[in-house]
Amino acid sequence: MSIPLFAYFQGKIVPYPEAKISVLTHGFNYGTAVFGGLRAYWNQEQEQLFLFRPLDHYQRQLNSAKLLRMELDHTPESLTQVTIELIRQSNYRQDIYIRPIAYKADEVIGVRLHDLHDEIAIVALPFERYLKNDTNAHVTFSAWRRIDDNAIPARGKISGAYINSSFVKTDAVLAGFDEALVLTQEGHVSEASAMNIFMVKDGRLVTPPITDNILEGITRRSVIELAQGELNLTVYERPIDRTEIYLCEELFLTGSAAQIVAVTRVDHRPIGTGVMGPITASLRETFENAIRGRIAKLKHWNTPVYINEKITHKN
Repeated sequence: MSIPLFAYFQGKIVPYPEAKISVLTHGFNYGTAVFGGLRAYWNQEQEQLFLFRPLDHYQRQLNSAKLLRMELDHTPESLTQVTIELIRQSNYRQDIYIRPIAYKADEVIGVRLHDLHDEIAIVALPFERYLKNDTNAHVTFSAWRRIDDNAIPARGKISGAYINSSFVKTDAVLAGFDEALVLTQEGHVSEASAMNIFMVKDGRLVTPPITDNILEGITRRSVIELAQGELNLTVYERPIDRTEIYLCEELFLTGSAAQIVAVTRVDHRPIGTGVMGPITASLRETFENAIRGRIAKLKHWNTPVYINEKITHKN
């Protein structure tokens, strides 16, 4: 993975090696941090880099911070502007990933959320595919259960909560799978280790509701809008049983890093015909056009980074 060139750290943009925290930092010791993940996509025809739905991403970031009693002197608009300045300084001409993280910055011992100082840092770096096998993924059901809203709120991207995702992912990969699906305590399908889930049943899209301990994904929301608005598909948000997954016609996963991942086998059982289905393929193509600013009526999803500028080519 490439190393970022610069970082937004303690209120200013600095060379990446200067963005350092102490080993005693509260967020590092106790997971009292919230992170986000958004992407920007290079459009070669327009010679433009488009941030994808940054206001939505940063609103979710601030909502996650609110769950941890954080007080940040920022708005979605101000964080978007900081991100644009950070990317411009790095002068990227390719697809990139942006990682904002807000954290309890005090160097103290003791578990709590109150009476602590909050900071936010942002980095941007070149990024291609999150999951290499994104057209033919083989997944399994994890033995681990999804975190519950009454334990650690899943709708917040809370850093400490992602040990749950780490257990899920590592056990699946070491068992020979690409990814895993996770059930709620009640036995309903929730999501993958760090992606939302959609299945196709009777030609309709079905996805778990936000009350089944899912992350309220921006890509999930975008796929629902594209399915309904561009492909005239019906979308249901309802609980999904495990065996429904085995019998569905198509299955795919969504996330900001992963985009849309076609799943063709679950627990060694083929999904549908065992290859990526037509609805998944159509959504992948439509999503690709949307993120690169090629769908005129969805231009509001795309924030250009380089406005009225000629980008300097790097040597």
